[in-house]
Amino acid sequence: MSRRKTKGSNGGDKHGYEVGYRRPPKDTQFRLGHSGNPRGRRKGLRNLVTDVKSTLGTPVKVKEGGRTRTRSTQEGFLMVLREKALRGDARALDRFVELAVRFNNDAAEIGSAQALAVDDQAILSAYEAEIVAAAPTPATSKSHDPTSKPGVSSGKKAPK
Repeated sequence: MSRRKTKGSNGGDKHGYEVGYRRPPKDTQFRLGHSGNPRGRRKGLRNLVTDVKSTLGTPVKVKEGGRTRTRSTQEGFLMVLREKALRGDARALDRFVELAVRFNNDAAEIGSAQALAVDDQAILSAYEAEIVAAAPTPATSKSHDPTSKPGVSSGKKAPK
């Protein structure tokens, strides 16, 4: 049996809004800007990487040489770590040296080759010997006339 819409039982409001297929009553509709899923991620929720970058970039006031200056949190953190290392804190010194070795690369050091381990050097030597052995030697390679065109032999006609 099919249902029929009747004017008296349509549940419509005073302004002639008709309730029916895909037209729920106004009082049960979702509010504008809200979905039907109450769970889920909030809009604008940031991940940990974004929060860490934001926190490290937040300015803080640091006393430096008797004056108060504004620095980023990251820079302030490194200044405190440096001061602790200079005072003799072993853990701070280890951490500071680790950061210095990891991030303090000069342009000259980047371009220079680093010493290889013995195993790595042996692998590279074997590969180099293999490449040299596979390369054609000057005695076995054919001599080419630089004035001739490619694909055309000098002096002999191609058989038909």
